[in-house]
Amino acid sequence: MIADILTVIWKERRSLFRHHGSRLRAIFSLVVPIAVFGILLPWQEGSGWIEGFWSIITCVFIPLLLVGTIIPESFAGERERHTLETLLSSRLPDQAILFGKIIVAIIYGWGMTLIVLLLGLIIANATGWEGQIILFPPIIALADVVVSLLLAAIMASLGVFISLKSATVQGATQMLMATTLFPILILGISFTFIFSMKGDLSQRIKNALESLDQTQAVLITIAVLFVICSCLFWAAAVRFKRQKLIGS
Repeated sequence: MIADILTVIWKERRSLFRHHGSRLRAIFSLVVPIAVFGILLPWQEGSGWIEGFWSIITCVFIPLLLVGTIIPESFAGERERHTLETLLSSRLPDQAILFGKIIVAIIYGWGMTLIVLLLGLIIANATGWEGQIILFPPIIALADVVVSLLLAAIMASLGVFISLKSATVQGATQMLMATTLFPILILGISFTFIFSMKGDLSQRIKNALESLDQTQAVLITIAVLFVICSCLFWAAAVRFKRQKLIGS
């Protein structure tokens, strides 16, 4: 099984930027976050970028953007290029195909996030040099590494789930964007509503949120993201029906 998964990963890695439509989007979406989050913001903020929440914002934005750029290609791209049936007719097991496509997207999104964080750490230390190297606080470092990994996995699983049924890459991309932005929008509206309303219920919610320290907030966030990731991965595995896909 591991050898089969590695075969799929090797195939996906080689074709990551091969197709013209995705190559331009992928390169553009790679350069922008590196420039903004890895160079510009650390240069402006200095040590504040390390000790504040800028790195957490980085580890949220980059995996969503990078994985969201390439993952619609996973099955919808194969379908457009008429190579899906060839892939599914191979000796590769279902799990190897599914895991391989998800894993390569996770490695790409998470790996680039860690590279940007390291670049930002170097630049922030260089611009705000005070005689010693400043590192991320432990809880911030934990959040950066684990949250970015889980978000990359969530985006990869959701993207594969959508791409399995999409006729085109464009359709899969649009559906993925809508599905990703909708809960973020609802969450933002909910927090705005809670903090603007008055009454005992809203006050209790505010007090509960304000009473959380950084460690509790990070651990709760990680737990919630892990549950979401597990559910989406399971949904993608259930939707992957080899015989139905061959005829699609």
